[in-house]
Amino acid sequence: MMRAYAEAVAARRARTALGLVILLLLAAVSAHVSEVDIGKFVDHIGGVGGYFDRTLRLESGARVWTDPADWLWGWKRWGRLLVDTLLIAYLGTVLGVIAGFFLCFLAAENLTRSRPLRFAVRRFLEACRTVPEIVFALVFVVAFGLGPLPGVLAILIHTMGAMGKLFAEVVENIDMNPVEGATASGAGWVQVVRFAVVPQVLPNFASYSLLRFEINVRGAAVMGFVGAGGIGQDLVEAIRKFHYSDVSAILLILIATVMVIDLLTERLRHRLMGRGAA
Repeated sequence: MMRAYAEAVAARRARTALGLVILLLLAAVSAHVSEVDIGKFVDHIGGVGGYFDRTLRLESGARVWTDPADWLWGWKRWGRLLVDTLLIAYLGTVLGVIAGFFLCFLAAENLTRSRPLRFAVRRFLEACRTVPEIVFALVFVVAFGLGPLPGVLAILIHTMGAMGKLFAEVVENIDMNPVEGATASGAGWVQVVRFAVVPQVLPNFASYSLLRFEINVRGAAVMGFVGAGGIGQDLVEAIRKFHYSDVSAILLILIATVMVIDLLTERLRHRLMGRGAA
């Protein structure tokens, strides 16, 4: 037994060592293909610190916290744009969650017996979440022009794909006894979903939706980089015009907002998950 145990341990260690070697080889190949130059990175790493140091200085050269009124001179305009960003994230999240909610039941293997239908829905959700949001935003900016609408549509599509996938996985892990009972009593597919599935998955759905809203707030800020509305437009303009103190002020506002949203939604998620477990 001891010999068998030692052989099993040695085999496991050999597999681990082999895995590490393969990982290092893949990392080396990736660095070569990506043209990663460690020497250049070391030589220019100081430039990153220098840029952030400049964002913490006013035009006069003083530190930004020595004159908050000058630093946050545009807080009213930035506040309005921040509200636009939050509304873009909120509307895109709500619409995307609703679409993902209806599609997830068709993508769940334990509810949809038709393989072609399930395959089509899953591939559609994959396409929606595979393309980055900013790419969708670029397409919609060309189609609908500058403004919040492209950002809402981009977040909607990506959220629909991501939430449809997550919701389908939750549905596939439900207790099937209520489903079988509803089916045996003569309930149709829609009735089974409504009365046997939704009550089981609703707390998890709500928790995932809140988490997605946090992600979409950050995504909505980036949408402004391509003209899709929100505070991101002023941020990218400040970066391009080298208004260093404005960059740090807008980033401070964004960080504070995301922190508040994270804290609030975290409490809501924990409460919902506690009720679901109960």
